[in-house]
Amino acid sequence: MRINADFSEPALVHTEQEPWVPSPMPGVDRRMLDRVGEEVARATSIVRYAPNSTFSAHTHGGGEEFIVLDGVFEDETGAFPAGTYVRNPPGSSHTPGSTPGCTIFVKLWQFAPDDDLQFRKDMHAEAQRVDDGRSVAVLHEDARERVTYTEAAPGGAFEVSDPGGIELLVLDGTLSDDTRTLHRGSWLRLPDGMAFSGICGQEGARVWMKTGHLVDAAAPAA
Repeated sequence: MRINADFSEPALVHTEQEPWVPSPMPGVDRRMLDRVGEEVARATSIVRYAPNSTFSAHTHGGGEEFIVLDGVFEDETGAFPAGTYVRNPPGSSHTPGSTPGCTIFVKLWQFAPDDDLQFRKDMHAEAQRVDDGRSVAVLHEDARERVTYTEAAPGGAFEVSDPGGIELLVLDGTLSDDTRTLHRGSWLRLPDGMAFSGICGQEGARVWMKTGHLVDAAAPAA
């Protein structure tokens, strides 16, 4: 399966307009944003757990990172409420599910092989005020990539020109540039060498973003 699999081209999905696709597990549905592979895949998805649903126990051969968009995500290590950012490195395993139900944004098989950091963070609590009036949390940073969460004020500029590619998900509010408006649930991926220059709408914007990670995009070995 190949969905938005050319990482040299931009990709935009307004996820809240997309249909839910059943996963192999009852009560767990997906909106696939990019994917190279079948069930074991380099993948970026929105995943919805119905109340009292679980996914089968599995090991993350290529690592997993996710943010909880709503509800409470649960596994053997604890309960993760909305606003939590989680990194589970290659080789980690769990049995995910949700008693009340939840929705997450998740990325699979996108870690460096030697990345062994495992943690969770409250994105809002991590955010620090910066000079231009935004609040920014650096959730993860290494030589390969930078992951941030930004709370931007109404009418503020939102400009990104980091090398290595840009990927962002609008969690709330709106962002507009010369050609498009991104709203809650909009996912945008830009290749290495392409910048984003936008303005926040009257509600401001809350944005998860990753940069630098697209130059070595690859699928897992078969």
